Amino acid sequence: MTTRPLGAQISHMLAARGVDTIFGIPGVHNQEMYRGIEEAGITHILARHEQGAGFMADGYARATGQMGVCYVITGPGLTNALTPLGQAYSDSVAVLAISSCLDETVARRGQLHQMKDQRAAAEAVCAWSEEARSAAAAYTLIDRAFAEFETDRHRPKHIQVPIAQLEAQASPPPPVVQATGSNGPLRAMISAEKLRPVAERIAAARRPIFVFGGGIASEGAGRALSRLIEHFRAASFTTYAGRGCVRPETPLTFGASLARPDSAHVLASSDCAVVFGSDLAEVDLWRSDSGLPEGATIYINTDPEALARARPGDTCVHCDALDAASMIPVGEHEVQSLWTQDEVDRTRARWRAEVDAERPGIVPVADALRQCLPDATMIYSDMTQFAYTAKEVWDMDRPRHWHHPTGFGTLGYALPAAIGGAVARRGQPTMAIAGDYGFQYTLQELGTAVELGLPLPIFLWDNGKLKEIEDSMVRAQIPPNAVTARNPDFVALAKAYSANGIAPRTLDEMQEATHAAFHADGPTLIHVRSDIAA
Repeated sequence: MTTRPLGAQISHMLAARGVDTIFGIPGVHNQEMYRGIEEAGITHILARHEQGAGFMADGYARATGQMGVCYVITGPGLTNALTPLGQAYSDSVAVLAISSCLDETVARRGQLHQMKDQRAAAEAVCAWSEEARSAAAAYTLIDRAFAEFETDRHRPKHIQVPIAQLEAQASPPPPVVQATGSNGPLRAMISAEKLRPVAERIAAARRPIFVFGGGIASEGAGRALSRLIEHFRAASFTTYAGRGCVRPETPLTFGASLARPDSAHVLASSDCAVVFGSDLAEVDLWRSDSGLPEGATIYINTDPEALARARPGDTCVHCDALDAASMIPVGEHEVQSLWTQDEVDRTRARWRAEVDAERPGIVPVADALRQCLPDATMIYSDMTQFAYTAKEVWDMDRPRHWHHPTGFGTLGYALPAAIGGAVARRGQPTMAIAGDYGFQYTLQELGTAVELGLPLPIFLWDNGKLKEIEDSMVRAQIPPNAVTARNPDFVALAKAYSANGIAPRTLDEMQEATHAAFHADGPTLIHVRSDIAA
């Protein structure tokens, strides 16, 4: 039994549970957490801002399917990380933030980094936020986080530990106990027999339609979904988070076009719709009425809250969406589907033209960029018109390879999240896509990318303004105000960080620069002006 300061024991406990990388910034309040990192064999990535550390943990979690961990200090260290934690909550990402906290805040005022209620602040954006006032409590909370990651919907968690507790000697943490059932991690189980009524309803439908969300998007989804789509001859949509789980060449797929207003009419024309692993939130649809046929929609989800949104007559199945897709029996009934490929193709062509007309000049640039990327490139995008457009017209050939701050919708996500993804995917292609305004939220993380020597292309879309906001103001008949800011020389800025920087003038030059960036000895900022395709 080797006693160590609790801060060091926590790092050893995380390492024993598979954590190999932690993102963060040390400070006098959390320095005890750093005592054990190297000894435990964990790599620490030094961010330039706690917001960057949180986004890096998010990007790492999305790339690996493992929990992303960040260490932050009391007070402002944690509040700086609240935005990435909020993003992780809305996008169902497993992030664990561990912070220090003051030992006593009721009878003393004016302490360094003091807040009125630090724990409660974090709870506003996390699944839970708890204070560990003993070593045993810290160990219990960490194991709780890992158990929920294995068995529940992915959400961020926050654990804070008083400084005196971090410094105090503690016995080793308990051994690893896996929360598993006979088929791996415990979760709501389902059987083919229970899904037989679902298969019967789909087979009897004349216009069956499937909607696939982020809850079913995994590397193993393709075969199961193709089996269903091809047998039942069902049309399909994916949400933005579900992109790639249905391959582009799959018959009858409408792609990630749920945001097209007319998709409501397509969905309403169905006489049996099945929603696999999606909340169908506002940011999936951008309208209040989904269009799904009332009384003829089947929702399959592990989250009871998502199932509770069903309407009278709809069917709810509480289980893992991929389990259900794999077990729905096929071949037992004659299929009645009347969908045709020509109908789907014509609709998709019309929607693509609408997207191109709404934000002119972006679609050809997105097409050119897609053509020059290496196979299996993982993309992290920011809140920018380029990403909004590309997500609708850029078909993905594999799931979980385009990550976007969909729910919380923060600016500044792309660069640090891509760093986290690149750290997780050493030797595999990773890319960031950002707008000129949002990039400046977290541009200091260029220093981290340079320090790590990451061959990371950073595609910077520069339209010289907050163009999406300007367009919205014009539609609302508001004179555009405060939507234009003076930009720096982005290429010079990148070079000041010792990164590579280039401003291509043509699409061919853009493609050449992008290709070279994947083979560079550090990050490359590719500054693309919005008139490049003119």
